[in-house]
Amino acid sequence: MHTMMLPPVSGVGLGLRREMLDELITATPPEIDFFEVAPENWIPFGGKLQKKFQQLTEQHRFICHGLSLSIGSPAPLDIVFIKQVKQFLRQYNISLYSEHLSYCSGDGHLYDLMPIPFTDEAVSYVARRVRQVQDILEQPLVLENVSYYAAPGQQMSEADFTRAVLQEADCQLLLDINNIYVNSVNHGYNASEFLQAMPSERIAYYHIAGHFKEAEDLLVDTHGSAVIDPVWQLLQQAYQYHGVKPTLLERDFNIPQLSVLSEELQQIKALQQLALAHSQILRA
Repeated sequence: MHTMMLPPVSGVGLGLRREMLDELITATPPEIDFFEVAPENWIPFGGKLQKKFQQLTEQHRFICHGLSLSIGSPAPLDIVFIKQVKQFLRQYNISLYSEHLSYCSGDGHLYDLMPIPFTDEAVSYVARRVRQVQDILEQPLVLENVSYYAAPGQQMSEADFTRAVLQEADCQLLLDINNIYVNSVNHGYNASEFLQAMPSERIAYYHIAGHFKEAEDLLVDTHGSAVIDPVWQLLQQAYQYHGVKPTLLERDFNIPQLSVLSEELQQIKALQQLALAHSQILRA
């Protein structure tokens, strides 16, 4: 059993970009309780960059969100890479590692997240690979619901597929609120219903981000703009349905000043405090 570990972080987090390092070492905004990094972006580095990163990990809590595990790929798992990730997690005392419930490699790296077919066969295949990763890491793997633009060979809904993988693999969920919204528009389903269908006890933390509106019925998950109102409302609902859990703001490009990001981080914090106050009133 891997699921009983306590969440290693709480509050509000920010995805760390290399260009933020110097500013954050000097002064981290008080809204930031933890940072998230992709191990692939840091494993190859030594020297000055590694020293700065080490310094920041000593000052703040960190979690990892990987990019290239490719858990649903037809290709064998990259065991050497998984062991590198394990070493990275140990080195920086990081106890939470999440990845995408998708795949990004076949015969070579595809540099995009491809949807896994929503089938029983895929559930068993992915779950088996997740258990293998967890055995190597000796800690839970947290899987993220991803945005997808086509559903090849679909036999079940995205919600049913996600729940089945989590159950069979006995792993945790990173619930990406923006991805629920993007997929609900692109595939015409009810975002609140999807949100409610997720298993509360398996949710390790939440992601929130902005996206690009290509057309009325096509949103692209870019992490390159501000979070929009319907996504904020969905986050508020997530806190109501599943409780307040660590929540991370992703911003991967078009990165504004830290003061601008801080406003969004403050908004997350305000929603968390509101939800906690509300739940205390209900319990009273």
